[in-house]
Amino acid sequence: MVDIIVSVFILIGAAFTLVGSIGLARLPDFFTRLHGPSKATTLGVGGLLIASILHFSLRGEGPSLHELLITVFLMVTAPISAQILGQAALRLKQRRERA
Repeated sequence: MVDIIVSVFILIGAAFTLVGSIGLARLPDFFTRLHGPSKATTLGVGGLLIASILHFSLRGEGPSLHELLITVFLMVTAPISAQILGQAALRLKQRRERA
């Protein structure tokens, strides 16, 4: 049962990471490209880390705190860095593509 749950989190994480990566490559301008890695890819890596936490906590020697810390730092730093990049682009008067 644990393997099925871990597999579901891996598939969900991989799907979000793939969608975020495609968005980074295909979207037209800087501001829309910023959403790919800051939103979808963060959720994807979070899903993969949750799968890792479950696998190593339930199959290993006990709770795995390394993955938990990585998840917390990722969820805290990714939105902050996206906000800073967006503000820097606005200050540099980065142009937006019109659809």
